[in-house]
Amino acid sequence: MTDPQAKQRKPDPCAFVIFGVTGDLTHRLVMPALYNLAATNLLPDKFCVVGIARKGMTSDALRENLMKGLRQFATRPVDDAIAKRLLECVSAIEADPRDPASFDRMQKHLDELECADNTGGNRLFYLATPPNAFLPISRELGRTGMLRENGTWRRLVVEKPFGTDLASARALNSELLKLVDEHQIYRIDHYLGKETVQNILVLRFANGMFEPIWNRNHIDHIQITVDERLGVGHRGSFYDSTGALRDMVPNHLFQLLSLVAMEPPVKFDAHSVRSEKAEVLAAIQPQSEAEALHNSVRGQYRAGKVGDTEVEDYRKTPDVKPGSTTETYAALKLTIDNWRWAGVPFYLRTGKALGIKRTEIAIKFKQAPFAMFRDTPVDRLSQNFMIISTEPTEGIELQFNTKVPGPAINIDGVEMKFRYKDYFQAEPSTGYETLIYDCMIGDNILFQRADSVEAGWQAVQPFLDAWKKAGGKGLKVYEPGSEGPEEANDLLERDGRSWRKLG
Repeated sequence: MTDPQAKQRKPDPCAFVIFGVTGDLTHRLVMPALYNLAATNLLPDKFCVVGIARKGMTSDALRENLMKGLRQFATRPVDDAIAKRLLECVSAIEADPRDPASFDRMQKHLDELECADNTGGNRLFYLATPPNAFLPISRELGRTGMLRENGTWRRLVVEKPFGTDLASARALNSELLKLVDEHQIYRIDHYLGKETVQNILVLRFANGMFEPIWNRNHIDHIQITVDERLGVGHRGSFYDSTGALRDMVPNHLFQLLSLVAMEPPVKFDAHSVRSEKAEVLAAIQPQSEAEALHNSVRGQYRAGKVGDTEVEDYRKTPDVKPGSTTETYAALKLTIDNWRWAGVPFYLRTGKALGIKRTEIAIKFKQAPFAMFRDTPVDRLSQNFMIISTEPTEGIELQFNTKVPGPAINIDGVEMKFRYKDYFQAEPSTGYETLIYDCMIGDNILFQRADSVEAGWQAVQPFLDAWKKAGGKGLKVYEPGSEGPEEANDLLERDGRSWRKLG
């Protein structure tokens, strides 16, 4: 088997500037991803990391802080020599959007580093910050000219959530596009760094056996699930103002939906792929508020257990309002108004404190006729599913029918499973390695474009508006460790369908 990294080029020399460098995101994902890139020799030869740290933090203190986080969250054993090389290029500087002069000092610091480290003036600004800091930071970067491209590249990486509704997403896009061009913005979603998610395009378009049946003539419906066992934990303030729908659907779930439902791009490049993804999101059938209420279920967990872990009532979570109506579970029924998917429902569900951690796309194929088996003991055939899973195990599974050995015609459902870890000897990763590498080489195929972001919010806006007007009315309660509110089953049962059992 060939080395998958043998064909990957080294990124250009650059400075990697992290806002929020001492935060949870940097410790859990960004630094472990940079370490993994260093371990596989995929960082630039000329490279420096600049951490925008709190007041008074020295470079030595920042290195110590990052090393501690790396030892805690690395996805592989930490090699001290590799970690030392990576951390040697780290320096700290203070910059606060409320203090414009600090950004002028930051500009001078970067200029000095670029001369010392020969990074060529290329800069990647990573905003690992709360969303309300995106614009203030970007404006100061724009004011000082640090986003201007003059024979060098300057890129801005923005974490989700990108807006809180359609109006705020449009406003944020408009403001950012006054400062930078679209090609400079990398709206990052770690779900798209997972191998199985990226493999959806290859599965669909590189295999002649699948694409001919990937349409309304052969597919009955599609289920997309992103379930989590953990509750809200210490994120009460953020989550209570966000909720499951805003937190997961316009980004994670819609990225999976767009990949599984998009039309074939004319070629495999960023513009073509992102255009097709935006087109399919724009084709999601608009719903009135009444239809949105009918085609959705929202829930909130109460006190209970997930396995052996006690979970407190959501409303008693620190920083959550006592009478909060914020949903911790959301299920939606959507349809796509185009030739390929007319009449095919897409059922989406996501929630916290559920019985199993699972992310999957389940494609249900239409039932085969029973006519030829009418004189046999066969009562019904097993359902035909293709299941694309990304968590906890990355792989693809097919469920189909076969004859049980013996003289009688007995049919049983069987499974054919492909698991990445069984076939490819891939190192454990955070999911960010590919995305950060792509940011450095300038490949934005896995990142959302402004039109895609706005199309996603356009599709969920009726649900946001309907739920806001309904308040606590219609908010269902569910037990931790369950599959969510029982009412979520009605979304499918009234169509003669059912959720695929997770496990």
